Order: sequence, then structure tokens, then C-alpha cells
Amino acid sequence: MTSTQSSQEVLADHDTVGGDNTSNKAKSTNIFLRLIQYHYRVTKYEKSEEQVLRESKLLPCIPFNRWFLIPAAVIIQFCCGSLYAWSVFNQPIDVLIYGEVVNMAPITFYIAVGSFGLSRNGPMVSCLLGTTLFVVGNYITALALYLRLIWLVFVGYGITSGVGLGICYISPVSALQKWFPDKRGMASGLAVCGFGAGSIIFAKVQLPLYNNVGLPLTFVVLGSVYLVLMVLSGLVLRTPPPNFSVGSDQTENGKVVEAHANGDPPDKISLIDALTSNNYRFMYAMLLANSIFGLVVISRLANMTKEIFGKTPDEGATVVSINGLFNLGGRLCFSILSDYIGRKNCFIIMLTSQLIILGSFSTITTTQTYWAFLMTMFIISSCYGAGFGVIPAFLSDTFGATNIGSAHGLILTAWSLAGVCGGLTFTAVFNAYRDGAHPSDPHPYNINVWWIFGVVFLGWIALLFVTPTAKDRAFTRRPRSFFRSIINRITNRERSFEMN
Repeated sequence: MTSTQSSQEVLADHDTVGGDNTSNKAKSTNIFLRLIQYHYRVTKYEKSEEQVLRESKLLPCIPFNRWFLIPAAVIIQFCCGSLYAWSVFNQPIDVLIYGEVVNMAPITFYIAVGSFGLSRNGPMVSCLLGTTLFVVGNYITALALYLRLIWLVFVGYGITSGVGLGICYISPVSALQKWFPDKRGMASGLAVCGFGAGSIIFAKVQLPLYNNVGLPLTFVVLGSVYLVLMVLSGLVLRTPPPNFSVGSDQTENGKVVEAHANGDPPDKISLIDALTSNNYRFMYAMLLANSIFGLVVISRLANMTKEIFGKTPDEGATVVSINGLFNLGGRLCFSILSDYIGRKNCFIIMLTSQLIILGSFSTITTTQTYWAFLMTMFIISSCYGAGFGVIPAFLSDTFGATNIGSAHGLILTAWSLAGVCGGLTFTAVFNAYRDGAHPSDPHPYNINVWWIFGVVFLGWIALLFVTPTAKDRAFTRRPRSFFRSIINRITNRERSFEMN
């Protein structure tokens, strides 16, 4: 193939399988897997030299640089992060529609999580599509609140906005994994930390906005803000040009080719081989376990501070904002840390911390030790956010960056499963034990903690079977090398002393 042909070669979109090669395993008879393979089949389009030239400019007078993607991704994730501030709306929505608190509004949060969509288009088109759905969902929610129809709230925010959120979440992260093959952990962490930042800001903005303009208009205003910010940021997203390279990593025809010297997987691994591997199954269980308690805490944190500890609604909103800060910090710090100590080692820290906290949760709430409650919730939120910061780089290291879009999108269904099944189970158990109990009684929360402990423990076991990445192995060798060097020095000194 000539260089001219190469420059006009087709580009796979950001969520497609790398290459037409498929192993015997990839040719699965499983209908579900075949549907996935068809959905993520290689979609080719001619990328002319004019297109390459056009994408090389951010504006006619400003050359494009891969670092422009970072602020664009952060802004998109920032808007999506408003999902985590949903708990502020729980009681106002219940009171508006039912006249009392009946715990129906939190279900919308779980539906939104479960509706996270998957996209197979390029990052710019995907983001604009997701933005449209997300904004329309907010407008539908405003109409639903005006008409006082809870089922329409579920359809608007729970489903329509949920699908839009999913598409917008995956698009920038997938693009960054291709543009930053040399800094995968940092790139994914910087992107998804915007999600945590969104929960901080929107948790403080939504309540005053609601008090000033009312609940229906709040969603109209927020939807309009999302529209402007996400469209402008989405226009920045694009795939790398043909033969893009950074150091020892490069891309051919828009697809990243990993350097084997860095311990990366073969470039030619197929999507079905990746999705049917034991590693992917164990990682799926790992992410589900890391997500389930965080999802429950985030959606009910404001309620717990008010009901169990008797705090004011304003303080509850403040706690949600601070919690979002720890969510943000976990996404950023752990993702950068994973570039040094390894992805698997980071998940071991996250899940072990959650097991310790779950084991002590009942004691903390029963004794109403507020400072300990806040500390544990903030740690849980950090671990929860960290999972989303580390998982894109973990998938890239394990299965190759050409499969990151689809592998990342599908593994997020573990988060959806944790949100829907875990959230609805939590609500059912909570309501069953809440009947006749005092609002400040933590028993309904404490009962739920023990089945969550079992889920997290199973995820911790699954994590042990995940194959460590090259960075994990390198880090675990460092302590051994350190102690070995000390032993060698002591031995050499003893021998030298004996010789003298």
C-alpha cells in the first residue's frame, strides 16, 4: 500500500473492532455475541486528504493539538456529572407529585444508570447525539413535573437522558485512549474527573435554582446550559489522523498500534475474543462490586444526613458536594497512580477499603458517629470514582486500544446492573423495614449493607483472578528487588568480613 493510499485509508470509528481478522473463537454461535459483533463491525468510510487537513485545525487560525481534547472531555463529563447530584431532587419531587416523601424519585436515578447507552459512531457524532437525548430528557422531565406525572419523569430523565448520558460518557474517554497511548491512566482520569466535578457544582446550584424558579423550570434552565456546553465541546472531539504516533506508540489509519515492548496486548486481538475471555468476565464482576455501594450512597446521601443524623437540607446538599469532590479526587488520583503501581493493584486497594467500611457501617450509624460516617462515605466515593478513572486504561492494557470503545461501553453495563438491580433491591428492603420505624432509625440502611458486603466480597475474589498488567508485575517486583538488594548487601558484607 502506498503512502498516498495510506493517507486516504478508511478509518474505523472509535467503537469498532480493530481489523477484519477474527479467530475461530470470534466466530461464535452465541446469538448475543454475534449481535454484539455485528453491531461493532468495522464501519469504513473514506477519509480524504481534505478531511485530514480540516481536522488538523481546531479553528482556521488555530492548529489542532491533542491536549485540546482534555478540557473538552472534562466539560462534557462535567455536565454528565449532574446525575450524581440527583439526590437533592428526591424529596422535592416526591412532595410535588405525591404531597409527601414516598421514595419514588430515587428510582429515576437507577433507571438513568441502567439506561447508559452504547454508540458505534465517531466521537463527535456520538457526543452530539448523546447531547440531544440528554437535553430532550431534561425538557421532558420539566414537562412531567409540570403535569405531576412520575412515570413521565422516569421516561424523561430515567431513560431518555440516561441513554444520552451513556453516549456522552463513552465518547470522549474512548477518543482520549487513542490520542494518549503513552498516558492512558492520566488521560482517562482527567476526563472522568469532570463527572465528579459536575456533582460538586450541580449539588450546590440545583437547590437555590429550584427555590427561585420552581422545580419544572429548573430542568429547563439546566437542559439549556447542558446544550450549549456539550455541543461546543463535542465539536472538538475527533479520532487521530493516519499514522499518528507518540513516542513508541503509534496509530495506523486512525487505529492505535501498541508497542509490544511496553507489555501491551497484540494489536490484532478481536473484540469477541476479548469479551469472551475470563479476564473480561472477572473485570466485569470487579467493576460491578466496586460500583454498587457507591451508587446507593450517592443517590441517598442527602437523605441519610437528614434522617439519621438530623442535619438540615442545606447541610445535606453541602455533604453531597463535598462527596463529589472526593469522587473527583478518586478518579484523578487513582488513575494517575495506576500508571505507576498498576491497574489491578489500584482495584485491590479500592475493594479492600470498601470491605472494611461495609463491615463497620452498622456500628457507625447505630452510634450516630457523624464524623466517622462522613469519613467512610468520602472514602467510598473516592473508591467508587476511582474505578471509572482506572477501568479505561485497564481495558486498553489488557485488550488493546482498538477495542476500548466497545469493551468500555459494554463493561459499563456492570455499573448499570449495579444501579438497577442493586438500587431497586436496596429500595425494596429499605421500604420493607422502614414501615413503622422512626425516620432516624438506621436499621433499614444497616440491613442492606450486609448483602452489599457479600457482593463486594465476591468481586474482590474475582479481582484476584484477573491477569495483572505489565505495570502491576513491575510494581510487585520492586519490593522484592529492594529486599533482595538489602539481603545481598548484608551477605556480601558478611563474606567480606569473613575473608578479612
